[in-house]
Amino acid sequence: MAATPLMNEFPQLAHLTREDLEDILNDPTYFQSIFHSLPQVKELYQAQAELGMANEAIARTNLSLQDRLYQLRTETKDAFDEAKSLESRWRDVEREQREVYQRFDPQFLLLRLRHATTAQDDASEALASSFVQSSPLPSSGNDASDVDEFIREFRELRKVYHKRMMWGDRWASGQVSWEDG
Repeated sequence: MAATPLMNEFPQLAHLTREDLEDILNDPTYFQSIFHSLPQVKELYQAQAELGMANEAIARTNLSLQDRLYQLRTETKDAFDEAKSLESRWRDVEREQREVYQRFDPQFLLLRLRHATTAQDDASEALASSFVQSSPLPSSGNDASDVDEFIREFRELRKVYHKRMMWGDRWASGQVSWEDG
């Protein structure tokens, strides 16, 4: 028999006659028996079986890890939820911290100093007005101790006022500096 592409590719069929080859084509059972006896087909089936077993082994491993994976997923979700909660809390704490530290901000302190200075001036002026109005007549004979008491209180109020004014002026001219730390 002459070498044909079929015979070159499947040398196991070279010993078959033309009639045998025709029978193979016409009889599906005969075809199956010859086909499954070919080494290439046996190798393919063997490789397929090995891949199937490897796939089953991987599936068993995956199934054995499934509970742990679900547990890790739950733990991860819980940790993520906790992190989000803490992140939200962090923003609240930062806001509270800014509000608390605002009292120590130099601009806020300067504002408080200016308000206190104005309040001190108002208090000393109110004391002076009260004293003047309490003695409508110069001859009413305000007691010397009342005058001494007024002078002492008024001087103390004005002393605090002028100290605050000096600090405010120094601050405004840049002679007061604040260091963080």
